[in-house]
Amino acid sequence: MPFFLLIRHGENEYVKKGRLAGRLPDIHLNEKGRQEARAVAEKFSGAPVKAIYSSPLERAMETAQPIAEALGLEIIQRPGLIETNYGDWTNQKIKGLSRLKLWKIVQNRPALMQFPGGESFFDAQVRITSELMDLARQYEDKDSLICVSHADPIKLAVAYFIGLPLDMFQRLSVSPGSITSLYIGETGSQLLSMNNGQTLQFPKT
Repeated sequence: MPFFLLIRHGENEYVKKGRLAGRLPDIHLNEKGRQEARAVAEKFSGAPVKAIYSSPLERAMETAQPIAEALGLEIIQRPGLIETNYGDWTNQKIKGLSRLKLWKIVQNRPALMQFPGGESFFDAQVRITSELMDLARQYEDKDSLICVSHADPIKLAVAYFIGLPLDMFQRLSVSPGSITSLYIGETGSQLLSMNNGQTLQFPKT
């Protein structure tokens, strides 16, 4: 089974302004996001990576592009790596959503959360883990694969493979442009690193 290098796309204006982009099309990296993508690409220059897979959304593909160029590989789109479907919450500001009763479920009991008109966290977790397992079966032991995806899918995948209950997945953190290294084995999985490559940031006071 292979090593997965799970990369969250770089910053875009939705991330910067605290708004849920979900699966909206035509959301592109901003200048900081492009810098983050280039920084990730520099880390992988010359690395023995077998393949690069990406969510089909533009912000993920734009993050994958400089990595693909650095490695001389093509980007393979995988719909299973796409962002969570937030349904009616798509394009809404997190600040406003945080006032809703459902927000407490999102943060404290996410296993029970079904986004109005969208996915449940449970279904999203099944989707992303099934996608990674499908890819894993196509490669040899200790091959390295890059998957560019989104914050919640990456956190949901990590939680599943390390045996963390779904209700606790929000305790994990995945920043824009970060790298999470996960080994998925037939007899067990290991989280090798998480949220790697980010500058330490302190909460605003």
